[in-house]
This record gives sequence, structure tokens and C-alpha cells, in this order.
Amino acid sequence: FHFENCLYTIKSLCPYEKGIGFCQQSEQIVEINNLFSYNKCMYKEKLRESFKVYDEIVLKCFCGIFIGAIVAVCEVVFGKGLEWILNFREHMGCVMLLGLPFAGLAIVFLFDHWGRISRKGMGLVFEVDQGKSDWIPLRMAPFMVVSTWITHFFGGSAGREGVAMQIGATVSHYFGKYFRFKNSGVIFMVAGMAAGFAGLFGTPITAIFFALEVLVAGTLKYRAMSCAIPASFTAAYVSSLFGLHKSTFKIGSVSDLDVELSIKLLVLGILFGLIGGLFAFSLKHTKAFVANKIKDPYKRIFMMGILVAILLFVFGKCRYSGVGENLIVGSFTSEKIYSYDWILKFVLTILTLSAGFQGGEVTPLFAIGSSLGVIIAPVFGLNPLFVAALGYCSVFGAATNTFLAPIAIGMEVFGYQYFPFFFVVCAIAYIVNQNESIYALQRQVRE
Repeated sequence: FHFENCLYTIKSLCPYEKGIGFCQQSEQIVEINNLFSYNKCMYKEKLRESFKVYDEIVLKCFCGIFIGAIVAVCEVVFGKGLEWILNFREHMGCVMLLGLPFAGLAIVFLFDHWGRISRKGMGLVFEVDQGKSDWIPLRMAPFMVVSTWITHFFGGSAGREGVAMQIGATVSHYFGKYFRFKNSGVIFMVAGMAAGFAGLFGTPITAIFFALEVLVAGTLKYRAMSCAIPASFTAAYVSSLFGLHKSTFKIGSVSDLDVELSIKLLVLGILFGLIGGLFAFSLKHTKAFVANKIKDPYKRIFMMGILVAILLFVFGKCRYSGVGENLIVGSFTSEKIYSYDWILKFVLTILTLSAGFQGGEVTPLFAIGSSLGVIIAPVFGLNPLFVAALGYCSVFGAATNTFLAPIAIGMEVFGYQYFPFFFVVCAIAYIVNQNESIYALQRQVRE
């Protein structure tokens, strides 16, 4: 504003008389002058604060790009190594199962002597977010990578996303030590988790939502968006340059969302939500039960390793080893899917992880949901590929106690035109999962 012009106008409108009126008039002009001066200072202060906020946002964006690139390189090493291991084990057949119990001993020995606190894995990430811990050791990333490679090399039934997110959280947490702005630790950690998920799975939008909502169910960490968005898209792009691409499947046309289909989707959402919640519930209680019955971690992983190896060989001859990619691909390529596939993958994944082997749960959840969808589709008179896609997303969402991420992964993997169907089923699954989560330390804020 033009203070001088305003002041001149005020003076010209006032009669210049001597006496009391003139004194009162002068006091008013002084007051107006002070008011304008105060407003000018306030305006400059607000402008300065605005520039400070925007500078911080720009800094977070550049940091996100850097974090995404670094995490992506790590994910490429992990992902390519895992691909080679899975191909080698498939070529060797079930003979590798003979070494599973001894591989378990090696994993426990590795963490006992050098890994130590790193054995907490995602639990440590949740503890940092909740303020229970302020340190993620840099060695957690390589220890988790190696132990997961060992698990898959010898045929354990486990996933990979846990390691991907731990790599991202470790790298970004270490990077965040050099920046000191509000909540910088958590912001960088969320960005690293998003980059880790996106770098391995190639689904940046899903990765952003998952990282924002997984730490505290029922709320989103919006402050981390300016860092998580560039980190996720950068990681997905960089990893794609090295050959890590997302899986995509075609499920064909679907009828319009009418009353009849809505009722079917409602029932499917309830079913998939219960299965996802049951998986999380069973994993938590099986881990506690086994740990209570066999307190020595060496005995526990060795004995459970023998049991898992026998079951993997007897039921399917290694059909249920690894991440479950064979069941996912089979569900969407009209290969033979048995009615018990999802049950055995369900049970063997829980036993593998409860024994102490390392890995994740998300990809096995994709396999469980998609194979279950193929089996129950005829009951509802729906396309098996369509129902498999719904199970793929909603079982994952129910088990992780997340809502937006499963919808996003459905759209990124199967197509954005199916959004209404994914929304309905994932919403119902999220509601009925009874707040169960595969992440034991996940906080819940639902109103």
C-alpha cells in the first residue's frame, strides 16, 4: 500500500485550525501513522515467514529426490539379487529345502553377533516414529537384505516389502541427521519408506499412501508429503532404468456398478477383510505362542525350519516357497489354481515368519487374495480375473490396516477405470478387519 498518499489524503481532508481541534487532529494523524507502520512491519514479517515455509518445502523436495535416487540403487541391488536367487532355487528344485533349518541358525547367529537391535526390523521403524527410540543403525539395511536372501535361497515362504521399506527408512533416517527442521526425522523416514516401496514394486502412488498411513492407522502424515512424493516417483523411475518394473495385469471389462453388483462387492469386501484380519491376528499370536514355547531362538528357528521344510515339500513340492509370484501370475493367466492354494500359502507364510526367518508379508498377501478370488468367483457369478484383482488389493489392505494404499495399488496394477470397485471392496475390508495389523506396533486412531 502507498502510505504517503494515504497520509496526504487524510491531512487534506482535515481543517487546519488552531486550538484543541487541531491538537486532536494531529494526535489522530499520529495514531494513523503508527497504525500504518505497524501494519507494514506485520506484512513484512508474514512475507518473511512465507518465504521461509516455501524455502523449507523446496528443500524437502530436493532432499526427497536425493533420497529416492539413493534408495532406488539399494532396491535394485536387493531386487536383482532376489530375482537371481528365486530363479536359481526354482532351477534346483526342492533340494534347497534341506538347508532351511541350518539357514535359520545362520540368520540367528548373524543378528546375535552383529545385527543386535537390527533384528527388530519394521518394529524399530515404528519405535522411532513413536519416540521410543531415536536411532536406526545403518547396518540394519544390509543385515535385512542378506537374511532375506538366505530365507528365499533355501525356500522359505516370505515376502520382500518389509526389507524394501526398512532399506528406505534406514537410508533416509541417516540422511535426516544432517537437517534440523520440525519433525525432520519422521518426515525423512516416511519419504524413505515410500521410496523403498516404490523402488521395488514400481508403484509410486501406492508407496506414497502406504508410507503416509501405515505408521498410524486412521491418520495421514501430511507434513511428509513434500518429501515423500518426489522420493517415491524418483525411486520408481531410477529403479525402472535398471529393469525393476511393476507387474500389470488385464482383467477385462466389468459391468456397471448397479445394485446387484454392489451387494456382491459388499459380501466380497467382508470376506476379504476377514481373511486379511485373520492373517494379521494369526501371525501375531503364532509368533507369541512359538516364542513362549521355544524360548531359545536357535532351537526355535531350527525346529520350525524342519517343520516348514517338510510341509513345503509335502504340500505342493515347493509350490508355496518364495514370495508367491507363481500364484499371482497363475491367477491372472488362467493357470491352474487349486482351492487350497490360498490356505497353504496363508499357513506356511505365518510359520516361516513366526520361526524367525526374515522377509515380508505383502507379496504373500497378494498371492493369498488373488488365488482366493479365483476360487470364489464362480459362486458370485463374476469374472475370476476381476474377483482375483479385488482380493489382491483388499486382503493386503485388511492385513496392513490401511485404506488408501490398497485402492491405489489396484489402480496402478489393474487400471484406473476400476476405481469404484476397488473403493467399495477395500472400504468394506478396512472396516471389518477389526483393527488387526501385521505390524504389531502400529498405532490406531479411528473415530
